[in-house]
Amino acid sequence: MRPVHIALAVLVTAVWGVNFVVIDVGLGHFPPLLFSALRFLVAALPAVFFVGRPKVAWKWIVAVGLVLGVAKFGLLFIGMSQGMPAGLSSLVLQVQAVFTAIVAMAVLGERLGGVRLSGMAVALGGIVVAGIDEGASGPLLAFALTVAAAACWGVSNVLTRRAAPPDALNFMVWVSVVPVLPLLALSLLFEGPERDAEALAGFDWSGAGALVYVAWISTVFGFGAWGMLLRRYPASSVAPFSLLVPVFGMSSAAVLLGESVTPLRWCAAALLVGGVALTSLSRPGASDTPAQPPAAPAARRPRDTSASRTPSRPSRPTAAGRGIR
Repeated sequence: MRPVHIALAVLVTAVWGVNFVVIDVGLGHFPPLLFSALRFLVAALPAVFFVGRPKVAWKWIVAVGLVLGVAKFGLLFIGMSQGMPAGLSSLVLQVQAVFTAIVAMAVLGERLGGVRLSGMAVALGGIVVAGIDEGASGPLLAFALTVAAAACWGVSNVLTRRAAPPDALNFMVWVSVVPVLPLLALSLLFEGPERDAEALAGFDWSGAGALVYVAWISTVFGFGAWGMLLRRYPASSVAPFSLLVPVFGMSSAAVLLGESVTPLRWCAAALLVGGVALTSLSRPGASDTPAQPPAAPAARRPRDTSASRTPSRPSRPTAAGRGIR
């Protein structure tokens, strides 16, 4: 990769890491479901008028919008509002690589080799260690909601792989349209219109800044730049940079929010990052490739009976016939 693109990849992962701190700030202004709905509303408008028509079928946009936008971010924002630390959230969400591999194996028929299975076991060990640490110092339910959010992210990754969008920014902007109304309806149902109205009435510059960051900087710029890198370079060259997200997330949470990082949490971080690296970055071997269906037998060409009725003179080969086949 060119140095300027390496710098861009690091910048995107820094943006995504700091995003967890900004989410924590935003949750101080808005209820979690309302904040998530506003995040996607601001991400979709006005960008949807400039990215062109969707380049994949609507079924994929709706499916990813519901699983990623409503389920994943809804659970994450609720978990963080219930006390899940921002830095730990950035770390625990990386277990999505394990859930992605499991769902891909079940749905797409991908096979997992020994290295990837070992990586999954190490990453899950990191989740157990992080759960023990969080259970001793914070609400375990919030931790469980974050793990569930990572599982939903894994499902959305497989759906996105099936959709195979040619333009990541176009796809993400249209996906952002889908969760707005479901999240608003859930917010009115569970958080109540009075609480939502109070939050909107108290809208200030801090809340506006949090919305702009999570919508335009983290979503529109982040996914647009990441998609550009994936179009220019192999995924194996770009994907390793995503392991920097929890590094920036935990360090920014420690500096800006004063979150402490216990020795047990450092141990969980080492296990999770190492396990995710083995799971997502290992080269596929013979047992890591998707199972291939048996080849269909070649169709038998119908017999030409015209030659038996009318003899034909041999013809000279044409220019096309003399070319490379």
